[in-house]
Amino acid sequence: MIKQLIISIRVTLITLVIVSFVYPLVVSVIAQAAMNKQANGSLVRNSAGQVVGSELLAQGFTKAIYFQPRPSAAGAGYDPTASGGTNLGPTSDKLINGIAKTLPNGKPNPSYFEGVKNLADDYRAENNLPAGTPVPVDAVTRSASGLDPDITPENAALQAPRVAKARGVDAASVQALVDQYTKGRDLGFIGEPRVNVLMLNLALDSKYPSK
Repeated sequence: MIKQLIISIRVTLITLVIVSFVYPLVVSVIAQAAMNKQANGSLVRNSAGQVVGSELLAQGFTKAIYFQPRPSAAGAGYDPTASGGTNLGPTSDKLINGIAKTLPNGKPNPSYFEGVKNLADDYRAENNLPAGTPVPVDAVTRSASGLDPDITPENAALQAPRVAKARGVDAASVQALVDQYTKGRDLGFIGEPRVNVLMLNLALDSKYPSK
């Protein structure tokens, strides 16, 4: 009985050391050596060497000179400490029509929520599109994490004229940059083509500085 207990304790301690210390240390060393950037969060630096974000996390861009990411329900929006979606189903009235910004008495509504219709109208107005113009689904829906760093090439193409006008360059030049930063499907068949918003905006600042 005592012998078996001692063996069990030894096995438990050995397993604890391997799983809690040895394995994480080996994996960390390999990751730092083989893929240092990814192991440290895929951080992105500007021309001055300052960290401005991560390739893996969306952040809000509101100025007309920048491409904008898809909407976010992470905290107050794009909050990496509160990652999450709306958890609303596709037939949800709240998801589609939203909740009014003000109460009947005119006071701010604490439950205010922009629905797909509101987001679509805002998107068309922001990008000078005619009323009723179809918009990409990623432009009016929030991702499950609220931190999706990519948008579809179609979304980027509709934003390109607005960005070009705000920067004082021709739309074809901005669209060429969009094409340059469009990534295809992984391994040729996994996922969908996408454009990383942060990387595209940094490229814009570098090639076509705003006046």
